Amino acid sequence: MKKTTVSVPGKLLLMGDHAVVYGRPCLVTAVSERMRVSIEQSSDKQLHFDVPENMDTRFVNRAIEQARVHWRLPISDITIRTESQFSGNVGLGSSAAVTVGTIVALREYLGRKDNLKTLFTLSYRTILDVQGRGSGFDAAAALFGNTMYFVTAGKIIEPLAIKNMPLIVGFTGVKADTVTLIREVEEKMKAQPERVNRIYDAIAKLVEDAKLKMLEGDWERVGKLMDFNQEYLRDLGVSSEKLEALIAAAKNAGALGAKLSGAGGGD
Repeated sequence: MKKTTVSVPGKLLLMGDHAVVYGRPCLVTAVSERMRVSIEQSSDKQLHFDVPENMDTRFVNRAIEQARVHWRLPISDITIRTESQFSGNVGLGSSAAVTVGTIVALREYLGRKDNLKTLFTLSYRTILDVQGRGSGFDAAAALFGNTMYFVTAGKIIEPLAIKNMPLIVGFTGVKADTVTLIREVEEKMKAQPERVNRIYDAIAKLVEDAKLKMLEGDWERVGKLMDFNQEYLRDLGVSSEKLEALIAAAKNAGALGAKLSGAGGGD
């Protein structure tokens, strides 16, 4: 029986949180933890999912719909199985990973030749269909891997030659609701567009500076820039007591800089 298995990484947003949703750049890196997506023909010619209980199957469903439209095929007689090295509760991009994994696995299973840019577009559309808003950086990280400089909707996807990043990731134990947080910030943008845009422009400048310093290996300066980025995220109201406690603990233990990663609110 025909079977295809692919593996894609999770992600970590380094700098540019929230601003990247509104046309600014960000820095994002893939992580070593990965998600496997397998596709094989189902014995009863029906569509089946075998996924962890906590996984949101809306992304898999919508990815299949995108594939049906794009490749003009029914895609109704397969079983999709997923296996992840990281929980969907820890903010490492499980939704984007399963979306990209499903799209890439379908390309391989169906014998298509679409390039990575096309696969990114399909994945990004899937995420927008489910979430309503997003930048696509998480899909880009899952698809292209490594560390990259990214601008909203994939206008720029620039790999960065960075090795041995001295990075430690902490988890508060709280699962954040990314969509709700994005919508809350969107309301702030509507209410105070000048103020919020000033914050986003300042974050964009930090991202540009951090990109250069990361390429130079000047991690002490990168740490300071991360601290500055966190100050702006506090101003946006997306940090939390537990995140601030985790940041303080990292700084007290000798971290060069520390900030939340992603939408905020927990994770």
